[in-house]
Amino acid sequence: MSSKSAPPLIRFPNAQKSELLTLLQDWFDKELDQELGQFDAEFLLDFIAAQMGPYFYNQALADAQALIAARLDSLNDGFFELEKPLG
Repeated sequence: MSSKSAPPLIRFPNAQKSELLTLLQDWFDKELDQELGQFDAEFLLDFIAAQMGPYFYNQALADAQALIAARLDSLNDGFFELEKPLG
């Protein structure tokens, strides 16, 4: 693996990116007692988005797919309940 990180898969609107950067900086300060400057916070956020983002994204898709499948099963059960007895 090269030392250069790939461009982020996920791009956030400026307001969200700013909020995420603040969250990272606050976490570093509180949990690690380390100051994380703006440049370093952006670099870390880009790394997380590029390298870890696909894992979160794929899990979110799997969760959404499971939710939709469960809802479709429930809907399908509802159709069977509407069937009229034959004979």
